[in-house]
Formats: sequence, structure tokens, C-alpha cells
Amino acid sequence: MKLPELRFGDQIATLPIIQGGMGVGISLSGLASAVANEGGVGVIAAAMIGMDESDVGKNPTEANMRALRDEIRKAKERMTQGLLGVNIMVALTNFTDLVRTSIREGADVIFSGAGLPLDLPKYLREEFPGELADKARTKLVPIVSSGRAAGVLCKKWLSRYDYLPDGFVVEGPKAGGHLGFKPEEIDDPEFQLEKILPEVVEAVKPFELESGRRIPVIAAGGIYTGADIAKYLEMGASGVQMGTRFVATHECDANQAFKEAFVNARREDVTVIKSPVGMPGRAIFNDFLLAVREGRKKPFKCPFHCIKSCDITNTPYCISQALVSAKKGIMKHGFAFCGENVWRVDKIMSVKELVGGLKQEFDEFWAQKMAQFANK
Repeated sequence: MKLPELRFGDQIATLPIIQGGMGVGISLSGLASAVANEGGVGVIAAAMIGMDESDVGKNPTEANMRALRDEIRKAKERMTQGLLGVNIMVALTNFTDLVRTSIREGADVIFSGAGLPLDLPKYLREEFPGELADKARTKLVPIVSSGRAAGVLCKKWLSRYDYLPDGFVVEGPKAGGHLGFKPEEIDDPEFQLEKILPEVVEAVKPFELESGRRIPVIAAGGIYTGADIAKYLEMGASGVQMGTRFVATHECDANQAFKEAFVNARREDVTVIKSPVGMPGRAIFNDFLLAVREGRKKPFKCPFHCIKSCDITNTPYCISQALVSAKKGIMKHGFAFCGENVWRVDKIMSVKELVGGLKQEFDEFWAQKMAQFANK
């Protein structure tokens, strides 16, 4: 068995692997284009993408739109195949502007989580009225954590915009960064990816049958090896999303010190924090987070107001500033979000080498399975 194609309508990736969108500034045009050039879906993370723009403090809206436009264009210039996606969190205060920018720049896919993107098709309809929306280049793929959420989005999008999602990413609680689960659900067997993936697959089936078209479901969160990919494809997924593995690559847009934090992470370093945005988040524990835990961080003035749910009056630090410091390798002033399996990372390699290894592991998994079947 070979790795299948991943289709979002008429957009096709020959490799069914989506590189997770990682902000702030971890996955930009460098990483996204490298993954796309292996046939996969490379993803630019839009969250506070303009942090390096000179006017971001005074004019964050324009700075972020400009930076996103530039990164999309740079990625496209470098791409020879594959698809280009943009990850845009619903919780961002400039969500609408970033969505419109991505559509106008011809991004292949918009991935959107951290809230239910109930009105996401609205912006596509405005740019491409009527039936043109169904033929638009940009596909809309929500990120969900339950079959119920997938069903709600299908119904809402159909009733409001006569549009069905072009796919779903199902993110389990072993993912990195902000998690769409309550703290008590993270280790609960009822909320693990193996449980919620089949629920989402079943939830979209009636809409597939009624519309006569496929709605691919992508498994995400804790996927590390080619055997893992095979496992979730067998469970009904059309592809997988991987983030942590792609951080430890030469092409990742983060500073070398950030990547080395992944290589050096131990199993006991992986922790779940309470983020200033009001959600749990998985990260590598370090001195910065120790200072936060001990109450040594001081309140601050926020010029960005980037996340709707961020309690800027009480939070002990600015998460955007902490993440951009980490991206630049200044780990004493920030921290790295990571997936559950970060402790398994032991070296930095090229994207080509990583993808090649995943393909080999996938082939070996199926070879062993066929051998076992033949011996019965």
C-alpha cells in the first residue's frame, strides 16, 4: 500500500501530510514551501505574523496583513508542487482581515481553529459571489475536537452560505500549543484522538452523501511516525497533520536555539500550562515558565490586543511577546509550545529527510502487516 493523495476538492497534495501551522513565526514561508515541495501541505501560521514589522506596535492590523501577504508570496515563489495553507485562529482579533488577505493572495487552504469559524464562508462568498465560491482556489478547513462540532459547522455553513467545509482537521489532546479541551479532558480516554476521529468521520458522512462529494478528515495531535500515519488512515482519516516533527528541521523558520530546545527536551519537561488566552497549552517547561508558576512575572501594557480572550489586566505576561522571543532563540524571555512526543526528537534534519523517513516507516508497517497476514 502506498501513501494516498490528499484532496480538498480540486486541490490535490500527492503526500497526505499537512504541516501544522505554528505561531508565532515558527512556520512561515521557509518551512511551508519546503513541505509543499515534498508534495505535502505547507502551512503558514498567521498569528501575530507581523511581529518583526517596524510599525507593529502602532499599526498592528496593517503590519500583520502586510507580513502575511509577503509570506504567502515568498512561499509561492519557492514552491514547485504541493499546496500552501494558512492557519488562522478564530480567537484572533484580526481574524477577518487575515482571512480576506489569504483569499486575495490565493492561498490553497485556510485552516481555522481556536473557536468555531461559523462565518468563515462569508468572506469567500464576498470575494467570489454565488457559484464562484465553489470554484474559488482557497478551500476552507475547520479544526475541530469533536464530531458534534463538525456537525454543527456543516449545518450552519449550509443554512447560512450554502457551503460545506472542504475538510476537517481533528485535533486530539496530544497536540502542541493551545488545546481545544478542558484540563480534565486531556488525559481522559473519551477525548483521545483514537476516539474522536471516528466520531468526526461518521458525523460528516450524511453531508457527503447528500452533497455527493468527499469531505476529507485529517487526524492531528501526537502523530510521530509513518506507522502512526498508517494507523490513522486505517481508522478513516484521509491524511494527517504533524507539527512537532517539522520544528526540528533545517527549514523551520525558528531560531536554532528554539529547535535545540526540542532536541534537548526530556519526557518530564513536557507540561500543560494555563495560557493567558484562557486555554490550556502544551509546552516545554523552562525557567520562564518556572518564574510564571512562582508568580515572579509582572503585569504589562499590551499594545497588540491580538487574542479576543486574553485577560490583559490580570495575565502575568504577554504570550505574543513570549512566543516571539522564543522564536528568536531568547528562551529566557519565552517558551516553546510542543506536542506530547517532543521528547522523542533527537536531531535536526532536512524536511526531505524527515518525509523520506516517514514514507519508509509507512512502507515497513504495511510490509510487516502483509507478512503477518500471509503467515496466518
